Amino acid sequence: MIKHRKTAAFLSVIAMGFGQIYNRQYLKGTLFFLLHLGGIGLATLLPRALWGIVTLGEQADRLEKVGKVYMNIRGDHSIFLLIEGMIVLLALAVIVALYMANIRDAYRVGLIREQGSKAPSFKDTLQRLGGESFPNMIISLPVLLVLFFTVMPIIFMILLAFTNYSAPNYLPPAKLVDWTGLQGFKDIFTIKAWNQTFFGVALWTLIWTVCATLTTFCAGFGVALMVQRKGIRFKGFWRTLFIIPYAIPQFISLLIMRNMFNGEFGPINQYLAYFGLGGLPWLTDPFWAKVTVIIVNIWIGFPLTMLMIIGILSTISRDLYEAAEIDGASSFQQFRAITFPTVMFSFGPLLVMSFAGNINNFNLIYLLTNGNPANSSYQSAGSTDILITWLYKLTMDSGKYNYASIIGIFIFILVASLAVSNIRKTKAFKEEDSYK
Repeated sequence: MIKHRKTAAFLSVIAMGFGQIYNRQYLKGTLFFLLHLGGIGLATLLPRALWGIVTLGEQADRLEKVGKVYMNIRGDHSIFLLIEGMIVLLALAVIVALYMANIRDAYRVGLIREQGSKAPSFKDTLQRLGGESFPNMIISLPVLLVLFFTVMPIIFMILLAFTNYSAPNYLPPAKLVDWTGLQGFKDIFTIKAWNQTFFGVALWTLIWTVCATLTTFCAGFGVALMVQRKGIRFKGFWRTLFIIPYAIPQFISLLIMRNMFNGEFGPINQYLAYFGLGGLPWLTDPFWAKVTVIIVNIWIGFPLTMLMIIGILSTISRDLYEAAEIDGASSFQQFRAITFPTVMFSFGPLLVMSFAGNINNFNLIYLLTNGNPANSSYQSAGSTDILITWLYKLTMDSGKYNYASIIGIFIFILVASLAVSNIRKTKAFKEEDSYK
């Protein structure tokens, strides 16, 4: 008996498509072989890609005298070399994955031939792709997009953290960038200006995240309970009224709030003065500026929480409350035993995502305070800056791309670890039914 599967797999190892051609799948084999040729062309770029990643260039832009004129001679651009090298390596990884799939496909079809059946035609292959393999085919494109537009930027950020890519001495193309290993991480924790900024901003980021998440949840929960309370009239009106802060574009709301809390001409202090109270330095004092961003976040964030919790409350059967009343349970006991567990079961994962989102709540901090008031002890950061706004200032204002990448790594680790660990602990993501 001819071992078609071994022969087809061996030929596919030699070149993509040879196994399919051996299995008399000529069109499929031709397509695979074209991919093979593309992979060979891509492989020719591998030496330069590896050279670019390892060396980050050997010659920067320079002026050379040609006759009586000085001409700018283009050199190596370290960042472009790094990006080009990463693209080549990731593209080759995709080709390798297709190469392995080509071997498995040839082996599978060879096995079908050994069993006495005819190899599937190209039409059969298309029908299979449109049938049982349709989900895999559809998800392959998003996977590729995630690989090149999400995974690659993350890897790029991580690699930059191990370089000296920063202004003013190491900015290509005039200057080359070098690998410095863990020196940037060492500077963050040992140089006073940097470690004082890092720990100060990180502590405020944690405080801000906890306060912003809990306050919006509690406010939204409280308003939802009041709107859904038995006997409340015009519920539709109240829902519409309370959703207005969310309906207004956040950009506009934050600029309005910034003017309202202005210490000199803002209406908040003017209203306080009408009652004989002194104005507060809402945006100019470090403590009050932090209080202000939390207050404004409650105003902007509670409507969405309210709507989602109203949706959850509307799914709770009234029979549960009636049974609890018959058993003599008070309103608080009903809330503790029925309402709160039900809401947390559905809203728990969203609460975790809200926590992770507030760590990266760039818009509110930047548009409301721009990280101010200034802090003389901080490096490129203000008193209300969180890690993400500090990262932005390090890149856009200071050009410290290597330090910004280090901060980005810490943010990624923090958000990913908190999100994954907490979501896995929520009842909604457990296999067992929490009601059993």
